[in-house]
Amino acid sequence: MTRVALTPANTARARQTKKRTRIQAENEARILDAALEIFSSYGFRGATVDQIADLAGMTKPNLLYYFRRKEDIYLAILRRTLELWLQPLEALGEGDDPVAEIRSYIDRKLEMSRENPKASRLYAMEIMQGAPILGGVLETRLKTLVDDKAEVVRRWIAEGRLAPIDPHHLIFMIWATTQHYADFDVQVRATLGEATGDNRHFETATQTLEAIFLNGLLPKPQ
Repeated sequence: MTRVALTPANTARARQTKKRTRIQAENEARILDAALEIFSSYGFRGATVDQIADLAGMTKPNLLYYFRRKEDIYLAILRRTLELWLQPLEALGEGDDPVAEIRSYIDRKLEMSRENPKASRLYAMEIMQGAPILGGVLETRLKTLVDDKAEVVRRWIAEGRLAPIDPHHLIFMIWATTQHYADFDVQVRATLGEATGDNRHFETATQTLEAIFLNGLLPKPQ
């Protein structure tokens, strides 16, 4: 699959009209929800438009009114996932307390892993394949956002409110630990067994990650 520019023109046809109706918005959401199930089960190459249409409860011609190609559906899912993923990072630094801000970021990332594991795994699959669709965004918008938030963390460090650490690698570590519970869900559940039955292991994960990260980030007494 060749790299595709991440632009609205490459996603839903209905979104290109001047005025989208409620039905159009609902049908587009139905298609994307069904496509997430299919792509996460069969991958991009194994998934078909017919499978997505069947699961969405609509005809193939009706689906193609909203998305011209399978690539467009896949792109729209990645767009939706990326926007969801960026929201907690965009909010980082809006408050004055760095410990509370980082705790909130960890908690929201874990919540997303609990509530949207299939989206997380599809996103991870895109990254592991070399980001053929999202590559341009990773190098522009994501990089800019991470750099901006790294400057926020550096300011907190300069003010003596956090221990001296590398901000970029702090963000990477939060990504790695929180998204692990979605991307490696099968491994987590196999290891923990019954403790994962009602997702209560996320409470333990939250407490553990908060303790490790926040204790490590607090300035050491002189």
